[in-house]
Amino acid sequence: MRRLIATALCSGAALALAQSASAPAPTPSGASAPVSPAKQALVQKLLKVQQPGIEGMALNLVEQPAVQLSRAAGQALQQVPPEKRDAVGKTIDAEIHKFIDDSSALVKERAVKLAPSTIGVLLEEKFTEDELKQLIAWFDSPVSRKFSQLGPEIQNSFSQKLLADVRPTLAPQLQALETKVRADLGLAAPGASASAVSGPTKASPPAKKASAK
Repeated sequence: MRRLIATALCSGAALALAQSASAPAPTPSGASAPVSPAKQALVQKLLKVQQPGIEGMALNLVEQPAVQLSRAAGQALQQVPPEKRDAVGKTIDAEIHKFIDDSSALVKERAVKLAPSTIGVLLEEKFTEDELKQLIAWFDSPVSRKFSQLGPEIQNSFSQKLLADVRPTLAPQLQALETKVRADLGLAAPGASASAVSGPTKASPPAKKASAK
């Protein structure tokens, strides 16, 4: 039983990490003319203004596989005896939270260090000094900050509406997929899919998803 649970967890983690790694990193388009010190300074200022967003993208790389791992754990928990299920779920919750806590700082630090050689290079190539000044003025404006603060609410509202719209179509497909995956793992088919179109990734912390199962 424990081996099957471990297999499910590892499968979920491997799938999530593979998906995260599948998108190629942006690379410079080729050799270009030397960039003036003034333009480099503008790019650095823009990267500084956008640092919270860069760190947010990095954090998502940590949270996304953790959420998928939590969902795999939730499915595997159905095979644990009911009297042990809550304790095992809490243990998994703690381990997932620890992974996020331990990994987030490192990934965000690396993202900030890599930004100048990736995002910065693209900004230098694609924008003029005047355009960079306009971007900085926009991102520094109260309106931009207000819009950024509203971003999570906008995303959540839109995601909930989209989820409600596509659930009737996707739920049967995801349920069939879950049945196939469980069969591959040698697990009994559930009475009903608990994970089918369960909601947006950000709707709740990964830990609660595991213990709720």
